[in-house]
Amino acid sequence: MRTSAHILERILLYFLLTGMTVLMSFPLLWMISSSLKTLEETNAPGIIWIPAHPTFQAYMRLFQNSDFLRAYFNTVFYTALALTGTLISIAFVAYAFSRVEWPGKNLVFFLMLSTMMIPPQALIVPQYVFFNKLNWVGTFKPLIIPGFFAGGAAMVFLLRQAMAQIPKELDEAAFVDGASHLQIWWEIVMPLMKTPLATVATFLFVGFWNNLLTPLMYLQTVDLYTLPVYVSTLYNINLTVQQWPTIMAAAVLTTVPLMVVFFFSQRFILEGVVVSGLKG
Repeated sequence: MRTSAHILERILLYFLLTGMTVLMSFPLLWMISSSLKTLEETNAPGIIWIPAHPTFQAYMRLFQNSDFLRAYFNTVFYTALALTGTLISIAFVAYAFSRVEWPGKNLVFFLMLSTMMIPPQALIVPQYVFFNKLNWVGTFKPLIIPGFFAGGAAMVFLLRQAMAQIPKELDEAAFVDGASHLQIWWEIVMPLMKTPLATVATFLFVGFWNNLLTPLMYLQTVDLYTLPVYVSTLYNINLTVQQWPTIMAAAVLTTVPLMVVFFFSQRFILEGVVVSGLKG
């Protein structure tokens, strides 16, 4: 009797999860479907889920568009540099907060966490003025260089929690052998941080890749546009007849790298969040 109730419970759970998955997949399915439609089908009244004559013309137009290809390259370039710099600097700061004793550490850590309560919108104007005085507006510098100074208190906190669980006896043994903090960080701590680092890298990648506001503010020429900015400009090219297949195809190609990253990192995300939250 108990076994039957357990089986029924599992079946209901699977049905519920499947239903929620299908429901949350509707926007993605609609985007893919619309990218394969003709212009007439996308502008027709009613909902057409399956195009009568699927076509890849929208994708072909994008691959023949030098502005789109340049935007793709710009996004990869900016994301790779910003992700690398941010990940390394965050790991440095997390090591300092979790493995090194220094005066005022807890106070500085508290102040860093307090920055999470500041709305990002409140920093837009002063940041723009600051970068404008440095003559960085119109370049990738405002998007890349700040990451090299450990941008992201939440990510620092996540890595700090994970590093705090490593026995400090490893550090003491390394110090006895003459190792420095840099060697301990790179040769002992970092190899043990693969899962949390993969989690943080995934979150950062999604944030950088989908970033629209700051590239829209600082990248003021078409040659520097990233994918989110380029896709947003497609909507304004012709307001009388929207090229929805092209817009949706660009959105699909923008989403593909995110889906690939999530597919390969979903296990690390779950493990990283669980492990990092075990100890304060």
